Amino acid sequence: MQNHMDTVASFIVGLIFGLGLVIGGMTDPSKVIGFLDISGSWDPSLAFVMGGALLVGVIAFRFARHRTANFFGGAVRMPTKNDIDKRMVIGSLLFGLGWGLAGFCPGPAITSMGTGNSKALLFVLAMVAGMALFEGIERYRHPVDADTQPH
Repeated sequence: MQNHMDTVASFIVGLIFGLGLVIGGMTDPSKVIGFLDISGSWDPSLAFVMGGALLVGVIAFRFARHRTANFFGGAVRMPTKNDIDKRMVIGSLLFGLGWGLAGFCPGPAITSMGTGNSKALLFVLAMVAGMALFEGIERYRHPVDADTQPH
């Protein structure tokens, strides 16, 4: 029964997230690139979308950290890692490069793919290929502990 409720909760949250991305304009690569183009014709509207998301997130995390179960009875798992290391910096730079070049990041790309956007499909396929390449390199570098090592 608990797994069913987690699945329902995940579906509802994903639906809300997807709607927010579409309504907020984050699935439009030209709008995203306009936001990232601070030296050209900068479009600051996505800053309001991100600011709204941060505000909701800060409030939600404030309440969530005092709970042991979510509204559907599942465990609350708060992030525990807060250090900035070389992998975090390199990953952030690569993420930003991909976001700036394509105008997509993972959530909006998957949402756009659902609307039949072929460029989003290509982006998601390339993203999955990059993730698989990373996992392959990690398994090659650490053959014994690759499954137990946190990434």
